[in-house]
Amino acid sequence: MERCSFRLQDGPVDGRRLAERLAGPDAGALVTFLGTARSAPRAVADGEVLALEYEAHEVLCRAEAERIFAEVLARHDVLRVGLEHAVGRVPVGAAGVAVVVAAAHRAPAFAAAAATMDLVKARLPVWKKEVLADGAHWVGPGS
Repeated sequence: MERCSFRLQDGPVDGRRLAERLAGPDAGALVTFLGTARSAPRAVADGEVLALEYEAHEVLCRAEAERIFAEVLARHDVLRVGLEHAVGRVPVGAAGVAVVVAAAHRAPAFAAAAATMDLVKARLPVWKKEVLADGAHWVGPGS
């Protein structure tokens, strides 16, 4: 069974296949986090968000994901960790990112999932654009 799993996917993600890959009889907890596109923009004056568009550098993403996984596995008492991230268009309500963590117990699984998502937002070379009814704009890191 693989210890870490990373995948970029064209369009929305759902995390189900990732969760199935990381689940196992040794895991008493399987935490799945889905980051979904919301209609409210970061700045209210911008207008309603219709979709998000993601761009990513696949080679750099894979390398950085491996470093993130290594950190999470070293700092948290978990068995496995995985990440799926969308590239391309993700409509409002759909998920652009999925983090799944398998652990023997729930507390470290929740902590590791939150830590993984924080590291992904801070370091993964993925860029996000909010698509509005009257245009679009790139959103800065960590958003």
